[in-house]
Amino acid sequence: MQALSRALHCLEVGNPITGGPLTVFPLLRADAPPATYALLDEALDAGLAEVTEISDGGSVPELLFRNKSDRDILLVDGEELVGAKQNRVLNLTILVGAFQEVKIPVSCVEAGRWAWRSRRFASGKKKLHASARREKMRGVSASMRESGQRSRGDIQGAVWRSVDEKMASYKFASRTSSLHDVFDSVEERLQQHRSKVAPLPGQIGAVFVVGGQVAGVELFDAADTLGKLLPKLVDSYLFDALELESTSAEVKVPSLAEVRALLERIATAQPTVYTAVAKGIDLRIERPDLHAAALADGERVVHLSAFELGEDGNRAQ
Repeated sequence: MQALSRALHCLEVGNPITGGPLTVFPLLRADAPPATYALLDEALDAGLAEVTEISDGGSVPELLFRNKSDRDILLVDGEELVGAKQNRVLNLTILVGAFQEVKIPVSCVEAGRWAWRSRRFASGKKKLHASARREKMRGVSASMRESGQRSRGDIQGAVWRSVDEKMASYKFASRTSSLHDVFDSVEERLQQHRSKVAPLPGQIGAVFVVGGQVAGVELFDAADTLGKLLPKLVDSYLFDALELESTSAEVKVPSLAEVRALLERIATAQPTVYTAVAKGIDLRIERPDLHAAALADGERVVHLSAFELGEDGNRAQ
């Protein structure tokens, strides 16, 4: 898939920005075109779209998304939807065409509730933390490869375990095991560091570093998309990084050369190509040292997420 290689080879890596326990390398492209779609939050807030349970009975791994506008709408992997019978997060990035209605694959992040709170979902304004997105990505990629499905029981189980681990780590008890509540409990700490990481002109992506190691790569096709989503992305990685905040040892971050080498490994990997849920194609990279997922529409890579893995299959150490 040449679009992925071209998208990565067009990038300039900026100098790192540090926000507390998180370091961010901006990914820049001065000639990036503007976005041609609306984002999930702005579409829901403006009434251009709605998300509901698929029926009165509901189904944990699926929701119904209706685009009521004449614009495409971008739903990004890990974004949270709150309300209805229980809160969910998106299993992958989806580009929904104008006036299109699709079933979207999701995972539950509120295991203790299965009761109506509202008929329609609202945006939770949050994004699943990066370590959980990494494991969910691996599960979704395996499920697509083995059965063509984008949700199954082991993916949901991994997400629930991750939520439980975060509640234990932050010593926070939620009556419904709601990840949203756990995020809210550390909002003041997130805000303290989030405000230090602002988008630069021409920035369309970022490499996020936690504990001196690359935790993930996020890339979009447009600077306005990155600018709007950066606070959610920063929180997604900070939610993991805050657990290391009390560590007194000095952490050495990767060099610019090491970051460029990682981008080159992604660019030269051979992805498996799948038909997307709505518009475009899904690209999946599954290697022992690297997992990545991207959505491409025509010549544009609309969104890429990538996670470097160590020999144990977890984040590289």
